[in-house]
Amino acid sequence: MPIDPTLYYAAVPAVLLVGLTKGGMGEALALMGVPLLAMAVPPVQAAAILLPILVVMDAVSLWIWRQHNDRKLLRMLLPGALVGIAVGWATAAHVPRDALRLIIGVITVLFALRYFYNGWRARHGHVVRPKPHRPVPAAFFGTLSGYGSFVAHAGGAPFQVYSLPLKLPPRDYTGAAVRFFAILNFVKLGPYFALGQLDATNLTISATLVPLAIAATAIGGFAVKRMKPDVFYPFMYAMAFVAGLKLAYDGVAAFL
Repeated sequence: MPIDPTLYYAAVPAVLLVGLTKGGMGEALALMGVPLLAMAVPPVQAAAILLPILVVMDAVSLWIWRQHNDRKLLRMLLPGALVGIAVGWATAAHVPRDALRLIIGVITVLFALRYFYNGWRARHGHVVRPKPHRPVPAAFFGTLSGYGSFVAHAGGAPFQVYSLPLKLPPRDYTGAAVRFFAILNFVKLGPYFALGQLDATNLTISATLVPLAIAATAIGGFAVKRMKPDVFYPFMYAMAFVAGLKLAYDGVAAFL
């Protein structure tokens, strides 16, 4: 099947935004990737084109953040996430993705607003301490992240809802996030292939975008590594808020 060159008018900005995210700049930018590319191809094809690119970006991100990680965060969230991917694969043809976007979006917006409210309280003498790891919320948000990642490319928001209140060192948080989504994207290759989405045409388009993907990921990692904690956390919560708004808007728009 011939490739329409005009597809790249949507593909190039989509890959740039997702690449900055994979470097560590927050989920909000990544959520624009599939919708932008879906202006030129069907949404399912857009997701399939981006998946191999995400795997390449993950490899770059893993190298950038190789010295930073939080193993306990991964141990808490990954089992549920893998279950979520399996459930997403099994129910891909039956579950309305727009309902999932709306639910995740509303949860994330409320979560971000709570952070900024607590920041306002902190300026008036109230101290918000880091939360400890909690098995039940970890299982819930891990599963939601894996499920959302598979069916709607919306796994980042649930990950942030659980992990940001832990108040980890920014570099350790980003290193753990990079590893978490690298594992999820690698696992998703099998189900996407089984669903017939990784065909020759989509893989060819993906391959032509790889150099841009590598450059954008490196730029994102360079920027985040130089952020101080008092800049990093407000930025990440702001990105979560924007991501939540985007997901909620997409969900509501689909129903209307």
